Amino acid sequence: MRRGNQSSVSEFILLGLPIQPEQQGIFFTLFLAVYLTTVLGNLLIILLIRLDSRLHTPMYFFLCHLAFSDISLSSVTVPKMLSNMQTRHLSISYEGCISQMYFFLFFAAGDNFLFGVMAYDRYVAICHPLHYMVIMRKELCDLLVVGCWFLSFMHALLHTLLLKRTMRRVNQSSVSEFILLGLPIQPEQQGIFFILFLAVYLTTVLGNLLIILLIRLDSRLHTPMYFFLCHLAFSDISLSSVIIPDMLSNMQTRHLSISYDGCITQMYFFLLFACGDNFLLGVMAYDRYVAICHPLHYMVIMRKELCDLLVAGSWFLSSMSGLLHTLLLSRLSFCADNSIPHFFCDINELLKLSCSDTYLNELVIFTEGGVLTLLPLGTILGSYICISFTVLKVPSMKKFRKVISTCGSHLSLVFLYYGTPATIYFFTSSNNSHVKDIIASVIFTEVAPMLNPFIYSLRNKDMKLALRLLCRRVIWAT
Repeated sequence: MRRGNQSSVSEFILLGLPIQPEQQGIFFTLFLAVYLTTVLGNLLIILLIRLDSRLHTPMYFFLCHLAFSDISLSSVTVPKMLSNMQTRHLSISYEGCISQMYFFLFFAAGDNFLFGVMAYDRYVAICHPLHYMVIMRKELCDLLVVGCWFLSFMHALLHTLLLKRTMRRVNQSSVSEFILLGLPIQPEQQGIFFILFLAVYLTTVLGNLLIILLIRLDSRLHTPMYFFLCHLAFSDISLSSVIIPDMLSNMQTRHLSISYDGCITQMYFFLLFACGDNFLLGVMAYDRYVAICHPLHYMVIMRKELCDLLVAGSWFLSSMSGLLHTLLLSRLSFCADNSIPHFFCDINELLKLSCSDTYLNELVIFTEGGVLTLLPLGTILGSYICISFTVLKVPSMKKFRKVISTCGSHLSLVFLYYGTPATIYFFTSSNNSHVKDIIASVIFTEVAPMLNPFIYSLRNKDMKLALRLLCRRVIWAT
């Protein structure tokens, strides 16, 4: 999101190591040998740990992640350095420099956090040997590793965004803020809509927090389906919290501006949690497919390791998608017009305001965005086609009722997230695409997250039972 009228630096020159030209060949061979040893040695560690069941312990679990981090850290810097030494082409693009710095910080911080976790593991092993396997249970190990990668990701993202501010080009005539024009409603209707959206937001947050609380407290809900639902509820809370509080503040104060950095941040987290919702719905569809089509092998297939991997993969792909669009948007210049006809920093509206060539951004949105939408949607459609074939093989009312009770809630959510916006776009008579965009955004960011708790609490007997038990516990406690 570079500013207009810039005198810009499009690349940097990496001067490399302070060595003499006649020594380049020796150092190239030395660093190539070091890099190959690093990659092959750490890959061997990962392979041995994966293949030998005796190494499936917390210490080697952390070591496996450390080996992966070491391979990645070396691969971020050494291949480029070797290429520069061999070709004497010392330049690196502006975007390449930012990307290299981000991943260097990410994996370097990952190494630091993993060393701390491994030190704690050794402390427990030596100081509390009899309770080692109880303390260092798999859930805690997974949580520690996920925490390491999450903190590393946030650390790298923070420094990348802050550095991007200092790397903005000199001699700029800049847009320092944007104006969010909000919803197309009359001034006299502001109070009514403010109360309405405040009620929607509070219902969304409290309802989804209740889902998370019930799943955490009731051991009968500690199953893959409710594990994924817990993450979906968290994503719904976060998605609404990225958008609605700022919108409510604008409606109440009429202060419609949002800073340049605030707009970037809001767009990133909107993409993160919107993609997270899409992937989690696809994962939940696969879970329902296994439950109905392979019921006898359900707990074997949907083991905890696979569930953790599916959730971690969903969040990783979502974060990479958000980061990709954010970095591509940072390439663009913005001219005089800074009014966004929306209630949040929508990426499509920002591209319309840019006075740079947005072809690459639009291409990535069309291809990467299409793939990341079709991947979970294809999983959902494929899962329910297989479920339909399984039910129709030996049709019975009992089996049909079981499918409805098992999949009804998820199908309702799928229709809300995909069906309702599609209906608005393809079956409404309004020719105003801007109005359609706003209506679809309201449904996706506010209505669907709010209805999630009602769908799962009213249609699901396990959730209703857990809610009744929680109410009794609260009443007895008082």
